[in-house]
Amino acid sequence: MSIYKYPLSQNVLEAAQERIEWTLNNLSQVCVSFSGGKDSTIMLHLTAQTARALKKKISVLFIDWEAQFSCTIEHVENMRELYQDVIERFYWVALPLTTQNSLSQFQPEWQCWEPGTRWVRQPPADAITDPEYFDFYQPGMTFEAFVRTFSAWFAQRRPAAVMVGIRADESYNRFLTIANARKQRFADDKPWTTVAPGGHAWYVYPLYDWKTADIWTWFAKSGCCYNTLYDLMYQSGVPPRYMRICEPFGPEQRQGLWLYHVLEPERWAAMCERVSGVRSGGIYAGQDNHFYGHRKILKPDHLCWKQYAMLLLDSMPHTTAEHYRNKIAIYLHWYQKKGMDDIPDTQEGDIGSKDIPSWRRICKVLLNNDFWCRALSFSPNKPKNYQQYSARIKSKRKEWGILCNND
Repeated sequence: MSIYKYPLSQNVLEAAQERIEWTLNNLSQVCVSFSGGKDSTIMLHLTAQTARALKKKISVLFIDWEAQFSCTIEHVENMRELYQDVIERFYWVALPLTTQNSLSQFQPEWQCWEPGTRWVRQPPADAITDPEYFDFYQPGMTFEAFVRTFSAWFAQRRPAAVMVGIRADESYNRFLTIANARKQRFADDKPWTTVAPGGHAWYVYPLYDWKTADIWTWFAKSGCCYNTLYDLMYQSGVPPRYMRICEPFGPEQRQGLWLYHVLEPERWAAMCERVSGVRSGGIYAGQDNHFYGHRKILKPDHLCWKQYAMLLLDSMPHTTAEHYRNKIAIYLHWYQKKGMDDIPDTQEGDIGSKDIPSWRRICKVLLNNDFWCRALSFSPNKPKNYQQYSARIKSKRKEWGILCNND
């Protein structure tokens, strides 16, 4: 499938404003997914300002990750107050959600706001902390499952939009999220929309064709507020491409952990106590460090990549290693069914964003602590059925003769 980029006659600001106005005029309910980062901040500014001009109301969804910078929380509160006249409902979610902890093989997942633990900070008094608030919520569900189900809940079987501030130039996967022609769109001339689960809500990406320079140009010219954490990141020498404001322990986000140590030492101490691997992550997860195999991976010269993968698996805690063996076995079996007896040791481009099969790519997944194996095209596990799934795949490994315990 060939995917092309077509230039528009408008500038990106005019195009985004037109998309937002169309959304507000054609869909009865609009919710802005807001993280406190630069992209979602611009999206909320533009949407709220357009809603104000059209005399319409919007909703906002903010997922509070518990371990977040004070600047981010202050910015979110400031934005809520700034546009309180057009925000009908502000969903400040502080419920236990599960996501990756790419800092530890002993605790490869972590749960924000986990009951019975000492939290990094307390949620605001008006945050949603009652598990009964959303009828779809399941304790410990993943972030991905929550936001997917939220869209259908928010729609209530009526036309609705959930606005998401992702940009196509951030990553190949984000580009495909928008450019994939197989995804259902609201209309052929609305390529910046995709249908959400349930069929009544639509994901809208009004900033999908913006670049980083466009983002900061808009802030400079408009004078509108943004998260001042970006100023502190800049002063600390963080390149703009590495600036991330979201949950802190994922493969990309962990590169900024050291900033907590510098900017908020008290919160850093609480994070080290709260989540396994945080202290070592603060030391080794820098932009150019090879410890987690983020951008460049190394192996012992006397081993091929397949042998190195086996060595890495044997060095892990048993439960974590079995999880990876299950995922890798499914991955290898899929290619066997395609006629490939074994995947290559290496291939050109195999450690990039596109899933090109090789044992070197598998080693990157293991070194990167990519517990959900996203780089091998897997989705997060469903906690409810995980034990049954794990036992079934372990049995299948013996049937397939792939990655049995003696391999």
